[in-house]
Amino acid sequence: MALLFFLILAICTRPGLLESSSSVRLVSGPHHCEGRVEVKRDGQWGTVCDDEWDLNDVAVVCRELGCGAATGTPSGEIYKPLAEEMQPILISEVKCNGTEDTLAQCGQEDDVYDCSHNEDAGASCEIPETVRLVGGPGRCVGRVEVKHRDQWGTVCQAGWNLSAAKVVCQQLGCGKAILTRTYCDKVSHGQGPIWLSQVSCTGQELTVLGCHSEPWGKNNCTHEEDTWVHCEDPFELKLEGGDNHCSGRLVVRHKGTWGSVCDDGWGEKENQVVCRQLGCGKPLSLSPKARKPFGRGVGHIWLDDVHCSGREQSLEKCQHRFWGHHDCTHKEDVAVICSAQDSGFPGA
Repeated sequence: MALLFFLILAICTRPGLLESSSSVRLVSGPHHCEGRVEVKRDGQWGTVCDDEWDLNDVAVVCRELGCGAATGTPSGEIYKPLAEEMQPILISEVKCNGTEDTLAQCGQEDDVYDCSHNEDAGASCEIPETVRLVGGPGRCVGRVEVKHRDQWGTVCQAGWNLSAAKVVCQQLGCGKAILTRTYCDKVSHGQGPIWLSQVSCTGQELTVLGCHSEPWGKNNCTHEEDTWVHCEDPFELKLEGGDNHCSGRLVVRHKGTWGSVCDDGWGEKENQVVCRQLGCGKPLSLSPKARKPFGRGVGHIWLDDVHCSGREQSLEKCQHRFWGHHDCTHKEDVAVICSAQDSGFPGA
């Protein structure tokens, strides 16, 4: 009988079946659906060795986190800050067929002895569309709708505040929330289910579905109480004066107007953020002579003393002086050349 007990125990605790003691997260990425993979065992978070790691494994991680389709198996090394040296590497040789609901259901090895943190696994998933603004003049203004059970529905104004609007604007990649209200015009009213009511956010949530609310569909509201949100125009930047969109003089849009960026304190980390935001690869070195083909800007100089860590997904997230405050001339306009093009300019 004792032998039978230990056999059952061994079968039930073999790698891949410890579901109750395991969970997963993605860290140090641009959003909750991309980053370095970490799993939790016995109350401790550790990384995953990328031996045998493939898109099937990432698909399971994406499903477990409620993200969209798997899009890549990036190295965990690209997500800064890196894992601490003393952080354990908990599993390796993960083998999923891609249909599992959790990573814990996949085959995996718990005895990790030949991996280091430069082999940490990463995962990239699509961000599912769970909120939108409709009926307004653009994607950043309109009636708030959320998706539940593959159906779009509205959000009741009851309990709604500016912190909740802030989360929606950030989730959509728009600017700051500047207005949240109801509209009396019947044309602006939604139809179908009213999914959420008494939404309460701190403003720090990644998605509005991460805020506290009444259970789905539970409310005493009508569509006359549908919530509308007005966000600022999204922050935009571009490079102009070059042969393509990946090289040129940097300009940013603020309050609907394009303006230059002063090069005081500008360096490699700031270039990294610009190239990443534009989807243009990595920055190339740029000598002062290389700026001449791009010319000088005119009009506003919007930003000065910009300081980035290099990890930001948008230049707007970097530290800088108040918009429009500077001590520069257009002789100091920032220019950037990124690797995803053949510039042919001196100094590139």
